[in-house]
Amino acid sequence: MARGTAQAAVALGGGHGLFATLSALRRLHDDLTIDDLTAVVTVADNGGSSGRLRGEFGVLPPGDLRMALAALCGDDEWGRTWAEVLQHRFAGQGEMQGHVTGNLLIVSLWELMGDHVRALDWVGRLLGAHGRVLPMATTPMDISARVRGADPADPDGVTVVRGQVEVATTGGQIESVALVPEDPEACEEAVEAIRAAEWVVLGPGSWFSSVIPHLMVPGLRRALAETDGRLVVVLNLEAQAGETTGFGPADHLAVLFEHAPDLTVHAVLVDSSALAGDRERLEKVVADHGARLVVADIAVPGEPRHDPDRLAAAFGGIIEEG
Repeated sequence: MARGTAQAAVALGGGHGLFATLSALRRLHDDLTIDDLTAVVTVADNGGSSGRLRGEFGVLPPGDLRMALAALCGDDEWGRTWAEVLQHRFAGQGEMQGHVTGNLLIVSLWELMGDHVRALDWVGRLLGAHGRVLPMATTPMDISARVRGADPADPDGVTVVRGQVEVATTGGQIESVALVPEDPEACEEAVEAIRAAEWVVLGPGSWFSSVIPHLMVPGLRRALAETDGRLVVVLNLEAQAGETTGFGPADHLAVLFEHAPDLTVHAVLVDSSALAGDRERLEKVVADHGARLVVADIAVPGEPRHDPDRLAAAFGGIIEEG
């Protein structure tokens, strides 16, 4: 694609799913298909190093933000080195065990600057990141879920589970998720990026704890509804134990629309290997919501993870056709 047709893209999500999307979109940024790339990241983690730092300092959990920054590092020696430094997790038996270098760096700059967005921009400059990383909201929050059958002794009973880790590992069937507080203020820069983008990518990732929460932030939800950008939903390769046990591609998409029935989706991207026995249902859900189904080989052969090069090729094709 020629330089004159380069476009702005925003990717929403968290964790390894967003890392895969950003790794792919960065390749399109490098070849000038995309000239402006922004990550909007879920900030509700309450486990591990992020949870400890959040509890001690009252800051946003930095882990998913760190992973997004690492994904945007370049493929040169500088970028590879800083990506490794960011992702380095301390071993040992002391208080530092389990903490991650990038989390400590981000929290240090938050304390020094008193501004979440400005500090993340400074980290991005240090890394030479090929894009910008923003939180979906600027205040810490929790995710809660209504779960049916969490107690094996009461398979029809509904309980409320609170916390991202708890939601991601719950037994039973998640019926819906919500944020606590219910109406967190969206990051203003994230809202502006979505409104200005030609392309917005949602997913893959932990469906209830990293992907759908973006639709629960009122400011982001309005921006997604009002943007002229085209929304692409990337479906997971397989169900996630606990969170989406038993889900196929159609189930993932259907529950997304249950939480945001007014969402306008341009394309739904799914790996060909994930369609076994579910293609007809998925085609119906996609058609019912006026979207286009794109089937491509986007997984690492023989592994349940997305391949950045294949994903980049699929995104490039959607952008060209769009």
